[in-house]
Amino acid sequence: MENCTEYFNVADIFGENVFNDSVMQERLPKKVYQKLKQTIRDGKELDLATADVIAHEMKEWAIEKGATHYTHWFQPLTGVTAEKHDSFITAPMENGKVLMSFSGKELIKGEPDASSFPSGGLRATFEARGYTAWDCTSPAFVRQDAAGATLCIPTAFCSYTGEALDQKTPLLRSMEAVNDQALRLIRLFGNTTSRRVTASVGPEQEYFIVDRDKYLKRKDLIFTGRTLFGAMPPKGQEMDDHYFGTIRERIAAYMKAVNKELWKLGVSAKTQHNEVAPAQHELAPIYASANVAVDHNQLIMETLKKVAGRHGLQCLLHEKPFAGVNGSGKHNNWSITTDDGINLLDPGVTPHENVQFLLVLTCILKAVDIHADLLRESAADVGNDHRLGANEAPPAIISVFLGEQLEDVLTQLISTGEATHSIKGSMLETGVKTLPDFMKDATDRNRTSPFAFTGNKFEFRMVGSQDSIAQPNVVLNTIVAEAFSEACDILEKADDFDLAVHDLIKKYATEHQRIVFNGNGYSDAWVEEAGRRGLPNIRSMVDAIPALNTEKAVKLFEKFGVFTKAELDSRVEIEYETYAKEINIEAKTMIDIAGKQIIPAIIKYTTTLATSISAVKAACDADVSVQTELLTEVSDLLSETKVALSKLEEVTEKGAAMEEGRDQAAFYRDEVMTAMSALRAPVDKLEMIVDKDVWPMPSYGDLLFEV
Repeated sequence: MENCTEYFNVADIFGENVFNDSVMQERLPKKVYQKLKQTIRDGKELDLATADVIAHEMKEWAIEKGATHYTHWFQPLTGVTAEKHDSFITAPMENGKVLMSFSGKELIKGEPDASSFPSGGLRATFEARGYTAWDCTSPAFVRQDAAGATLCIPTAFCSYTGEALDQKTPLLRSMEAVNDQALRLIRLFGNTTSRRVTASVGPEQEYFIVDRDKYLKRKDLIFTGRTLFGAMPPKGQEMDDHYFGTIRERIAAYMKAVNKELWKLGVSAKTQHNEVAPAQHELAPIYASANVAVDHNQLIMETLKKVAGRHGLQCLLHEKPFAGVNGSGKHNNWSITTDDGINLLDPGVTPHENVQFLLVLTCILKAVDIHADLLRESAADVGNDHRLGANEAPPAIISVFLGEQLEDVLTQLISTGEATHSIKGSMLETGVKTLPDFMKDATDRNRTSPFAFTGNKFEFRMVGSQDSIAQPNVVLNTIVAEAFSEACDILEKADDFDLAVHDLIKKYATEHQRIVFNGNGYSDAWVEEAGRRGLPNIRSMVDAIPALNTEKAVKLFEKFGVFTKAELDSRVEIEYETYAKEINIEAKTMIDIAGKQIIPAIIKYTTTLATSISAVKAACDADVSVQTELLTEVSDLLSETKVALSKLEEVTEKGAAMEEGRDQAAFYRDEVMTAMSALRAPVDKLEMIVDKDVWPMPSYGDLLFEV
């Protein structure tokens, strides 16, 4: 464990391993620096001569940090990052020495094997070539670990024929789309000074921490990231004493080490605390532009896992590693801001008078209402199916929480055509003289809403804890760009702008008011009400996937150049395949654990118990009814377990033999997962009966409370 008495100044180490703007200003010639900044600002292509200078200085800086290798760090459709390392050395010279070099071409372009990553049919096995391209808007960094130091260059990844094979490429395309359309919109309101509008994102990361030695005794955690068996301990989260509780010293030391690593990488880790469930925690950074936020979130997840190992811990990022306690999500806080600091989602003191804000707001309501299925799909993954709709996460129904103040403004617009006032915050009086009275917000918060307005941003709360935040932000950026575009098409032709914008705000508020819901999203009444409103209730990933390539979705993404139909079709194929494969792995893991660990342990236990009963009866003919009853109960559960195991083996084999696609994914959801639940039920009952010393793996109590 890291020495808890070690102190460091955050300001001194922050960004020290990042080739950031201050480093570039210091090391690059002025003209080269200005060309790079122009490329970042205006989206212009960087010439090779300029890239050569940047590459040389980047290499020299990295070597000073101890780097021997560089890698194009990219995000394929595997859910994790990928990298191939090359050293800086060139061919040996005649004197036996080597030169260390790094060219502009090597900086700008890499060539990984594209056929070995998920492509959904875009690449055949024999069609191997793919390209990584430097994303100069996200700074390079040096990662220091057991392998030494490596220069990591954030890149996009595409196929030889140009299709996006990653998360980054469509994200950058969507950022351009929302920038272009937002600029159109603010120009209509007289803004001639802002040059760029950027989607800003702040993702909150939830995770579990368990003891690594105990983790290594659980095959289910090792192979799937979640417990496939496990009875609840006597205490769970019902006392609400873990949430925001005092952080244990072992965890605090771990968090300190995580923060230090992240700060060196320029990740502005800001907030940390205990979450609701035992052994659950959260880390949240300060906002960054969407593509940098995506990169930083990947670094956060990698760092959480890497540092845990050094502390004898294991970080679990799965959405539902433990049944019976809250799972983990990743709240995606999203806003749009100009390069000169104007937040388009800031309502101001009097929202009813802020016409630009009201247009932006109602455009977003329209976007979310029309594309609710697509937004739901963007948060769909296998693990998230276990938490969405439970009393710990938003329901599977997309709705928008606006709060009393904004809902009242919209109600005025809809009913009378004019908004004349805004609800104000009142004074909060504590009733204690020594405590200060202060103004409270005009609106409460709603943690049951999947898409909630929280002051000057929207919080999309559905994203899964282990998922990339790229896809949700691709969807958010693109659907909002579409709404802005359609509004601008109308307003740019208007003879009377003020009247036209007033009418458009009222029209959007009226037509899309069904998406606004400020109540309890966990209630059964809301499910019924949402049905009456015609809002989709998409309960599983399998049912969410088709939203990706509907005619509506294809038209949307192709209009703004974010995805082609072929790219959307490929992602549909990948997601069905991913779903089936992940459930197949879980099923095979259950089969392995039940057949090789649990059933043998129970047989050993019942054999010992039966022998003990016989010995007692033979020795003194004492009453062994309790032992016999226990033996009967365990034997019955053992029999139920064996029957359920055979059924799971049967359906898993059948599922694996099916052709990949929707039917196979649906089979795994409906048949294989049902069989998995049937196997788990008797095993969890057995765990509550059988001696702890006999049980072949650590219990929930061991994992959740002994950290």
